[in-house]
Amino acid sequence: MSKDPSRPDSPAPQPRSAEAAAARRRWITLGEVLAVAAVLISGLTLWNSWSERRESEAVKTNEAQKANDRASRLVLTASSAGKRVLSLKPAGAEQSVQDQTIAFPTALGIKPAQTTGEPRIEAGWFEDALKTARGDAHLPDDSRGDETIPVAITTHFLVDGEAHEDVAIYDVGYSIIGHWLAGHSVTLRGISLVAHVRPGTAQARLDTRWRAILARG
Repeated sequence: MSKDPSRPDSPAPQPRSAEAAAARRRWITLGEVLAVAAVLISGLTLWNSWSERRESEAVKTNEAQKANDRASRLVLTASSAGKRVLSLKPAGAEQSVQDQTIAFPTALGIKPAQTTGEPRIEAGWFEDALKTARGDAHLPDDSRGDETIPVAITTHFLVDGEAHEDVAIYDVGYSIIGHWLAGHSVTLRGISLVAHVRPGTAQARLDTRWRAILARG
């Protein structure tokens, strides 16, 4: 039979071995893609895990730092011990006071008082100088209510065995009451935190506040 010239030649059938080779190439290519995808997924998983751990550690570190900052910031409270002495203690139960220095306004001419193991403020430390200063400022002998005198308290204290120092200005509340034949005496009321200050600025801040208190009368 003669070949019809009007019909295109049909492609010659490929051997089965060629078809198998082509199929293998397709499977190899797909396997490579899947392997690369697996590597990428594994890498993303590891990166996410590392990122989450890092974020968690950062949060824990930040919380620990905040807790440490709170513990290292001292606030003192006072309770009366016979009206002539104020017993001081930290507001934070984890803080333990070792010693304190209580400084007074320079105009009073009083040396700082030192305490160790028993933080306190005693009226006798400044009573006479305070009454003299009030007289020089033409203030009444008897107080007309709760008066205040500022002090600078430097406290060394421990938190979990770690040493800290705090310097702060406090107002000490007091009253002066006259007694027949016994003169006038100072009764202590309590303390109020004014501000935490740097050690080098405490005395100047203290003196400025004292002058303002005297000026108000």
